Amino acid sequence: MGVKGVNQGHGAIVPPTEQELIDEMDVKKNKYLRGGEANFEALKDKKLKGQLAFREELHLKTAQAAAKAEKYLRPSEDGYLEPEGLEKTWRTKQQDITPAVDILSTRNQYDIVVPDLGPYRLDFTPSGRYMMVGGRKGHLAIVDMKQMSLIKEFQVRETVRDVVFLHNETMFAAAQKKYPYIYNRNGTELHCLKEHGAALRLCYLGQHQLLASINDYGQLHYQDVTDGRMVGSYRTGFGRTDVMQVNRHNGLLSLGHSGGKVTMWSPTSSSAVIEMLCHKGPISAIAFHPTNRDLMATSGKEKKVKLWDMRNLKGPLQTLPGQAETLDFSQKGLLARGTGSFLQVLRDSSGSQKYERYMTHPLVKGYQIEKALFRPYEDVLCIGHSMGWSSILIPGSGEPHFDTWLANPFETRKQRKEVEVQRLLNKLPPETIMFDPTKIGTVIPPRREKPTKEEKEAELEAAVEAAKDIVPKKKTKGRSKPSKMKKKKQEVIASAKRPFVEQHMKEDEQVARKKQKAMEQVELPTSLQRFARKKPAT
Repeated sequence: MGVKGVNQGHGAIVPPTEQELIDEMDVKKNKYLRGGEANFEALKDKKLKGQLAFREELHLKTAQAAAKAEKYLRPSEDGYLEPEGLEKTWRTKQQDITPAVDILSTRNQYDIVVPDLGPYRLDFTPSGRYMMVGGRKGHLAIVDMKQMSLIKEFQVRETVRDVVFLHNETMFAAAQKKYPYIYNRNGTELHCLKEHGAALRLCYLGQHQLLASINDYGQLHYQDVTDGRMVGSYRTGFGRTDVMQVNRHNGLLSLGHSGGKVTMWSPTSSSAVIEMLCHKGPISAIAFHPTNRDLMATSGKEKKVKLWDMRNLKGPLQTLPGQAETLDFSQKGLLARGTGSFLQVLRDSSGSQKYERYMTHPLVKGYQIEKALFRPYEDVLCIGHSMGWSSILIPGSGEPHFDTWLANPFETRKQRKEVEVQRLLNKLPPETIMFDPTKIGTVIPPRREKPTKEEKEAELEAAVEAAKDIVPKKKTKGRSKPSKMKKKKQEVIASAKRPFVEQHMKEDEQVARKKQKAMEQVELPTSLQRFARKKPAT
């Protein structure tokens, strides 16, 4: 790795200086640090201080080792389309990409035509090795994407509205005509979730082991798949919706409604955590950025796609024209949107969260896109449509390096069992799902107790004494007469007393209101007390 010299002739290579290498390693190291350094000055316990210092040193060594591994063991970079001259990347077709890629990548360009069983919904495992497809007419199938082989397919002979993998490829859920069902990879029915009703959409929260569904009556359900317990069941109050997406950063479930609102839900709250008006028409799709946790994309029926910053929730960062029935972010931040038989991929090439056209792909005329989904760790976009499902190549969409501790596409059966046990041990409780997960583990500051009457009098006396010690400035032309100086001192003392007097008057008004309310409350007869309005339970 080197830097080309500017004034040292054509093709001259200057090796990077020591300071440049140090700066580069510091940038890479900061990506792996877990927050800032701890403040040990406020700690009085020497034993605790030593333990925390040891932990900090261990975290620093771990970040340095990860930075070195990224520099020397992971040299490959993202491969995007690079235009030359007046070329446009969005004019590049799939036929033009095929000669420039390897043989294994060309296998990811295919079109499966099943005209009588669509439209199809798709889902991938976190490693991207297995794909689940579900047709509206009851066709379910699991495909191994590495070996391009069919593991299992069967027909349930009723409507299938959505499919989703659970903790791994051995179990999946399908939202069928009346109830959601859970199957294993051999097609054996394991559970029938009758409490969910006729579910329209399904989502799985991997860190919390929760299966979420929204049914035909706008009722939201959370079920723990480890012990079968129903964690939450809430009526949203916004009507029927078939737009649901989970934010992987905080675990909140987002719903898009017909009034243009996006609501975010937690299994421990009976009301929406966040309500925001995003569009003037019904919401058609929602997507969350996998790495930039503050970026959300929404699409409305008024033919607009908006990008939102989740930190302020005030206004859209960018508004793009065009309709989108499905949205999805790739691991590297590319945004795919599809409607009808046309698919478009957008890219933030400048890094300023301003998305522009990157690639386009028209399907066969008459195909209606149902869902577009990027395959993890591969430059592949899969499209479920009315005539089956298709797969195209999108250079630069997938993460080129995978972490085997998070998702291993090549894991063995023994490794899969160990990972399953570890996930059960590390399962997070539903109470950890909140809008800002960084608050977990923080201490709530204690409430300030009301000062007593003696403390108030002492503060008043101290303020009066401080006001008496103030010496007013001497002024000319008779404005510093003893009478005027005395009047100024009295004004300073009165201004010092004013906050205490106003606070005392407010407290007296509150006491008077409470007494008036108590007097207005008339006790009803015993026979009529059951008709009295009861106070809501806190």
